[in-house]
Amino acid sequence: MATTLNISRIDCASDDAREAILELRRQLSPKGNVVSPQGRARTMEVFGEPLTPQEVVERICADVRDRGLEAVLEYTAKLDGAKLDAVSARVSRDELRAAHKAADPEYLKTISRVRENILAFQLGILNRDAVLRRGVDTELRLRYRPLQRVGVCIPGGAAAYPSSLLMTVVPAQAAGVEEIAVVVPPTPFGGYNTDLLAACYALGVTEVHRIGGAQAIAALAYGVEGIPAVDKIVGPGNLFVALAKRFVYGEVDIDSIAGPSEVVLIADWTADPRFVAADLISQAEHSPGASVMITWEPDLIDRVADALAQQLSQLSRGDLARDSLERFGALILVRDEDEAVTLTNLIAPEHLHVSTSDPERLAERLTNAGAIFLGHETPVAVGDYAAGPSHVLPTGGTARWASGLCSNDFLKRTSLIFVSREGLAQIAPDVRLLADKEGLTAHRYSVDVRLEDDQRA
Repeated sequence: MATTLNISRIDCASDDAREAILELRRQLSPKGNVVSPQGRARTMEVFGEPLTPQEVVERICADVRDRGLEAVLEYTAKLDGAKLDAVSARVSRDELRAAHKAADPEYLKTISRVRENILAFQLGILNRDAVLRRGVDTELRLRYRPLQRVGVCIPGGAAAYPSSLLMTVVPAQAAGVEEIAVVVPPTPFGGYNTDLLAACYALGVTEVHRIGGAQAIAALAYGVEGIPAVDKIVGPGNLFVALAKRFVYGEVDIDSIAGPSEVVLIADWTADPRFVAADLISQAEHSPGASVMITWEPDLIDRVADALAQQLSQLSRGDLARDSLERFGALILVRDEDEAVTLTNLIAPEHLHVSTSDPERLAERLTNAGAIFLGHETPVAVGDYAAGPSHVLPTGGTARWASGLCSNDFLKRTSLIFVSREGLAQIAPDVRLLADKEGLTAHRYSVDVRLEDDQRA
């Protein structure tokens, strides 16, 4: 018999509804000060004092910057329990090849098909060089070139994630990145997982390091023995990875400071409660994960709650998903479609599923979301695994201003400007006036000296 689910129910007609909704988002933001009892004990064991996660990350990154690979291997032993050296920390080409050879052929076919889906989309949206000519005297260009070297962080604690490998590596390859270094924890789900290593080989990734956590981020950012510094670090991870990416930003570029997975699902009377429940659970099973349904149909709240309880009792990760739903989930009743749009844009979710009779019409008004899934037959899992856009998306409300990872994030752009002597003469008065206003006499002179002969004539 299905156990009743104690999920929050919020009626937007109540006075405290807005604060309750914002509290859901605040709980999942990467503040860096909340740690489990086990985490506190490990911090005391390794560092000898009760540091916050932010302090732990700063200590590790500074140590790796100063001592290099020696520090990386020490933290790998202390935090991950893996005693590695410079040789065993890197996955050899023979290991990659052997994993690929031993892999299930159907799995490799899936990797190949998904890679083609992602590559087609990422190439299709890739920025192209642009040229603007103003007569024969002025030419302005915008040129795109790929980053030279990129670091990709793949989780490996609770499960293996070949999908994260696909969703980070393939966009970089579409952009033309030549060097891709993958870091993954030295765990059975990470650096020793044959499915993940087989996927690396299938994608042409030849540099894989068995290191994780903040020490891996620092190694990529600063460079250590056997791991040259990268230009950008991308990929998901736990709180320590997110905080480490924030710490090294500026030394290198990063994709985002991501928090736990989240989904908002807008549903009307046409939505199937079973489908709605399945989508909410699919993000909750990340544990933690935030799952929110918004509807203006009172009856749907009860029907979805019943479907959630039924499905949780049947799924292998039901207990984990139940915990997330009860801590970070909500079934929200709004007055109408307009209030649903306003509330969703306020939450600015990572994933947004529009399960209504006319999702395209509603989507036009939904401006803050990492990815939007349209219609009853489009589960979020399609985007998580196979559609083409990357599943590395903004979380914690950052979709108000941030975007999901794509091939263009691996490009840098440079402007190129050419003016002939005649073109310089035409634009010179404006340059001179602005230089005079700012008191930058050398700026003005750099123009005047080129046009002296014209002035004398």
